Amino acid sequence: MPPLRVRSQPHHGNIMVVDDNPANLRLLEDLLRRHGYEVRSFPRGRLALAAADQEPPDLILLDINMPEMSGYEVCERLKASERLSEIPVIFISALSALEDKVKGFRTGGVDYISKPFQFEEVLARVETHLKLPRAQRAERDLLERTLGGIVGTLWGLIQLTSPKLALRSGAIRDIVLWITKRMEIRDDPWQYELAATLCLAGCIALPEEVFERAYRGQDLSPDEDRMFRAHPDRGAHLLSDIPRLEVVAEMIRGQQRPEPEAGVTEPSRQGAHMLHLALELDRRIYRGVTVSCALAELESMGQFDAHMLHALRSYSPTRGMFEVVRLPIRELRAGMVLEKDVLSNGGNLILKQETILTETWIERLENFATALGAQKLVDVRIPRLHGSKSPTPIHNASGTGI
Repeated sequence: MPPLRVRSQPHHGNIMVVDDNPANLRLLEDLLRRHGYEVRSFPRGRLALAAADQEPPDLILLDINMPEMSGYEVCERLKASERLSEIPVIFISALSALEDKVKGFRTGGVDYISKPFQFEEVLARVETHLKLPRAQRAERDLLERTLGGIVGTLWGLIQLTSPKLALRSGAIRDIVLWITKRMEIRDDPWQYELAATLCLAGCIALPEEVFERAYRGQDLSPDEDRMFRAHPDRGAHLLSDIPRLEVVAEMIRGQQRPEPEAGVTEPSRQGAHMLHLALELDRRIYRGVTVSCALAELESMGQFDAHMLHALRSYSPTRGMFEVVRLPIRELRAGMVLEKDVLSNGGNLILKQETILTETWIERLENFATALGAQKLVDVRIPRLHGSKSPTPIHNASGTGI
């Protein structure tokens, strides 16, 4: 029978074959390459592990009985590696006893093919286990994009409703990122960052002046105090029904009372403690207390995690130098901060003071300016880097909002 011609088509996947039998290696290499797969083959597990670490394959066909290192041990080492643990491993072995197959699955294998193997079976199982991770990745990517859209919409709502909330949320996020980096928290660090970003989302329901006084620690009426203390539950409720954000919601819910509760996971507990500390530190900084004095006060209270406090010893909030300028709308850029409320000629509020401009808000201003038939100037704050040329200061420009 004449050999099959190799198809001139893109590779369907990168497969690694590990078997100490040269004849089996050649058979599998030939079969897989003729069906459009890229193949790397190795006679020893040690060589395969080194090659996989350099360039991880999409799937591994792994013999069990080999010199130096058995297939079971190779699989265990793969699964112990953070970088390689997701690679599907199909055992292909002459061992056909039930206990051998069970051991293969327990060490991390996803399938088991007995020798002598049939080409059709090998191809079918390879194709199946290549498609599964791809489908899972596609589903995960879609979910992450969906989550990103939901969070982006919620963040935009916070920014539009209360720019002060957005600024304080950004400061809390910076503190939490500082803690996670210095404590080397690697398990889902995005959850802590997201919880910090949205921890004040429940304050959307508060009048701005109430939030301002509450955050500064000023006197509140009993009703105002009750409203402010309820914001974590409101914020958690916004997220609790969104898939994959359950832990984030629990972090936000526990930010004022991070004591352990029944059913609360360790990441939720740790995140709540982190938010509690970040919030109390930022509230003091917002009142004008220095970081060192604020940390000393928090440490003396005995309520906060010692490791987190230690991580903040070198913390310094971002302190940019800002210049207030008056610019035409066409020169506005995302990231600039409104110095004043922007009003229409009729006195209607378009955007609030302290709004951090995004492309959407700039487009909103452009639309209002176009509708009114005139180009207007807007007062904004922009960062000035040390040593840079100062932009045109506001007292050298003229004009008002829209």
